[in-house]
Amino acid sequence: MSAYSMQSQVLKDIDSSKVVKVVDSLFIDRDINNYSLRIFTNYKVKRFSVRDDDSKTRFTPNNPFGVGVGFASRKILVDVAFNLKTNKDEITSRFDLQGTTIIGNHHFVNFYVQTYKGYNVRNNYDDPTIFRGDIKSGTVGVNYLYTLSEIEFSFSLLKAGLARGNKNIYITGGFGGFAVFDYFSGDNTILSEEGALYYNDQANIKRYSSNGVGVMGGFLSAFTLPYNFVASFNVMPGIGVLNKKITIIDDTYKPSNPMLYKIDYTAALFYNADRYYISLIYNGSAYSTSLDFDNQQLFSLSKAKLAFGYKLGSKKNRK
Repeated sequence: MSAYSMQSQVLKDIDSSKVVKVVDSLFIDRDINNYSLRIFTNYKVKRFSVRDDDSKTRFTPNNPFGVGVGFASRKILVDVAFNLKTNKDEITSRFDLQGTTIIGNHHFVNFYVQTYKGYNVRNNYDDPTIFRGDIKSGTVGVNYLYTLSEIEFSFSLLKAGLARGNKNIYITGGFGGFAVFDYFSGDNTILSEEGALYYNDQANIKRYSSNGVGVMGGFLSAFTLPYNFVASFNVMPGIGVLNKKITIIDDTYKPSNPMLYKIDYTAALFYNADRYYISLIYNGSAYSTSLDFDNQQLFSLSKAKLAFGYKLGSKKNRK
């Protein structure tokens, strides 16, 4: 009862008009010159593979391309994309959310949530490529990097065409950690009957799931170039441990080797003019871990976006 009374008193003491002003200042930008409309095309894909010393089977989704529209300001960037189903007979169903943000002056955060169903199965042992609508995968992860010096540029503002680098060359490094969950499965096994002949029994997987954590380091960079261009390049390698569980046809086992190796990288180029901007960004991640019995699993995340933005407001008011 006393705890409830204390909460009620606190709520009574809050000035609602001040709360509205704070929210307004944080999320609402009233200067039309800080806004732009955007159109873009993008590419998103999660691939994974199973391999041993001699054989390799790759799983790649269809329909990786999309188009979209959005808007941006100094405080928010919103893009809405629509997947282009160029292959209408063998459709990969997907949900793919990836994002990057810089919080404060030292905190770089990247996250992703993905579910895919429907993969092309390719190999290096001359089996024909087939589409398997029953194979599905999912990944959830977050990366965090604390930079040793302040991050003196805003990646979000660069993407929105609203900032140029404060220095001709800017580089900072840092350290942090990551967490990841990953799985894939098929109604039967992910290998065909013919494909399974090229591997040992432990590679004929029906379901794989893993979760783990690790440490990472890396650097962020931005380079001011002539003619209103800005380039950026980031690299963040990491090492961690995974708790893995594998289901094969008639058994379940946990690989004894827990190690996970990964690398994340970004390359970007921005052009900023008075009334418009263009940005080209590519993000990639690669993860590798042992499944024991000389088998290895790898998966990669790739995202690219080419955006054209038109700035609103009066040209004469721009700096």
